Amino acid sequence: MAIDLYWGSGSTYCWRVLLALKHKGLEYRSHLLKFDQQEHQAPQMLAMNPRGRLPVLRDSDYVVFESVAILYFLDRKYPEPPLFGRNAEEGGVIMRVVCEYQAYAEPSLMQLVAHFLYGRESAPDASLAEAMSDAMRCVASEARTIERRLAQSDWVVGESISAADMVIYPDIRLLLRALAKPGASELAARFLPVDTNYPALGRWLQRVAAIAPDLP
Repeated sequence: MAIDLYWGSGSTYCWRVLLALKHKGLEYRSHLLKFDQQEHQAPQMLAMNPRGRLPVLRDSDYVVFESVAILYFLDRKYPEPPLFGRNAEEGGVIMRVVCEYQAYAEPSLMQLVAHFLYGRESAPDASLAEAMSDAMRCVASEARTIERRLAQSDWVVGESISAADMVIYPDIRLLLRALAKPGASELAARFLPVDTNYPALGRWLQRVAAIAPDLP
């Protein structure tokens, strides 16, 4: 086995794969690339992923990119412990929850992160506040959906950690960093403190963090 992971610090998509590798106990060679030096756009990286994005995983001669695709590959190649359930039905629910999250929550969450954490305006000044408010409303609504799931189980789907947890967890951690910024205080009041507004979610964040406490 010769797994190489090419990743960048601060990328939630890379965190997903790091979580999976940690959970499965797989050894790998870490290649930490510097976004500010455009190392992910180097010719040797574009040869593996023409889109020039991270993460990229190479297992011997096989190369796979896009974080969820990497999780799926790792689960098929190294099935224990599973990321997509132990039967077709559980796997279907996990994949559905991942797709729901990516379709209905992730775009709004990343809109908030881009603005408050990275200072990227995503709308003209006149409508920026409204756009951020709408994004926060969407995120809070989806968080309530996740809260209801976690009130019934320790994990988003089923009785053990799965790809659904690994997809959602890094994004929420990044959102919390964004909402801690001074300019986000008004919107943050709709979400924080997590332990009060989403107690099951808060306990879940601690459970996942315990799996990979050194997550960058």
